[in-house]
Amino acid sequence: MGNNKQTAEAQHSSQPSASSTKEALTALSELVEFDHEPAMGQIQDDIEHGVAHPVSGMSELEERVNDLDSTWETDSLLADMLDDLTDETVTNDPDCCTPEEAVTYRQQLRTLGPETLIVRTVGAGVISAKKLLTAFNVRPPAFLEGQPDNAYHNLLILAMSRELSKRAKLSKYNTIDDAVDLLKKAKNIIVLTGAGISTSLGIPDFRSKGTGLYSKLAHLGLNDPQEVFDIQLFRDDPSMFYSVARDILVETERFSPTHAFIALLEKKGKLLTNYSQNIDNLEAKAGISPEKLIQCHGSFATATCISCGHQVPGETIFPDIRAGHIPRCPQCAAPRRPTANSRKRKLGRDGTDKKARRRRAGDYESASDSEYDMPSKGGIMKPDITFFGEALPDAFHTRLVEHDRDRADLVVVIGTSLKVAPVSEVVPFLHPHVPQIYISRTPVDHTNFDIDLLGDCDVVVAELCRRAGWDLVHDMVPEGQVVEVVTEPGWKSRHVFTEA
Repeated sequence: MGNNKQTAEAQHSSQPSASSTKEALTALSELVEFDHEPAMGQIQDDIEHGVAHPVSGMSELEERVNDLDSTWETDSLLADMLDDLTDETVTNDPDCCTPEEAVTYRQQLRTLGPETLIVRTVGAGVISAKKLLTAFNVRPPAFLEGQPDNAYHNLLILAMSRELSKRAKLSKYNTIDDAVDLLKKAKNIIVLTGAGISTSLGIPDFRSKGTGLYSKLAHLGLNDPQEVFDIQLFRDDPSMFYSVARDILVETERFSPTHAFIALLEKKGKLLTNYSQNIDNLEAKAGISPEKLIQCHGSFATATCISCGHQVPGETIFPDIRAGHIPRCPQCAAPRRPTANSRKRKLGRDGTDKKARRRRAGDYESASDSEYDMPSKGGIMKPDITFFGEALPDAFHTRLVEHDRDRADLVVVIGTSLKVAPVSEVVPFLHPHVPQIYISRTPVDHTNFDIDLLGDCDVVVAELCRRAGWDLVHDMVPEGQVVEVVTEPGWKSRHVFTEA
């Protein structure tokens, strides 16, 4: 919704379409028309003769990539192609860069710039373009197998451009102790949450394969299950939404340990703002103050008539939602009081109401002629969740831009893959020097977090609190809970949490 909703980790396909990828690369080759060998030779000569080159600028490669950016929109075939080829596990392949090598090449890309990096690596024969691709989590497409190495150059340019557009990881933050220390010292923490913080309560997310709501909507025969939450389709025919709304209606007074963790941050005076993508309104039940909470995609807490704007508490329409009925606006359906004009009746010579005489005579009278209109069909009530095609609440932008950006001293992202704009743009919008911690079951590859804490959100936050010496009291956190933590091989900053 909106751009929304509760989202779980969306898995990238490791088997991209060869035809679409090949089509994109062919188009790219025709557009770029860039012979890398002479450029590399010229740059190498310049380096040997002391000609200065920008250390971190994109130079000619940047100009060419910018040409692409101005020609293709971000949702273009090229962007889709690169996303299809993105594979977070590619560094586990023996023919690919190791995690350590990948980190080194990414750092060199930022310090040397793409041109110099290519000269010193591919140009010097240290590594092939095909293998260097994997340092940026891009799996070489199968249809290029057996082709000359320069066939991979254009794709390498795109991968480097994408990497440079990301926030650079802060190298001094890596360990769990670093994460705990950051939490203890921070005074203005932005917490950005998604569906992963509610799934332990049995609340389904939207995107998980098989169990997510979108998978369950396949029977509707839609081109895209997100159409259920399209505002124009809702206005045209709300019955589709209300046929499935009961599946996303959350009626519980419980909240998860992760909700309790965020409330604990507020209690300790550390919470700047919780930006929640969830619509279950459990943050309020956990005790998080309204002034500290931005529900980016709205919630079921209230509902509004799409005709007259009348707003009611959300629970007012819950019986209709549970029954699969379309809730009607009570204000639109109520009889309208008589207006001044309606009181001006034409009287006969005998002083009686002519219309009254006609009614007694059995003449037909339309509803509009009566003193009180008959109850109409009424407007449609819509839960105040943000549908696709609707703007996010003004409070989201105002709070982020005018209040939080210059105050935040730590960012903690929990239980979301950050795939849905504009919420996905919160992290890159914040100042890059502010430390960022990511907590979820699986890592993301489109954002460089400083520390990745992987596992069930409730388990991770409980262990962080234990190490910080904080009391996280919740009936879902077992007394004496033991959590095993393993640093992922090849990663200094990626740690996996498992309840023992």
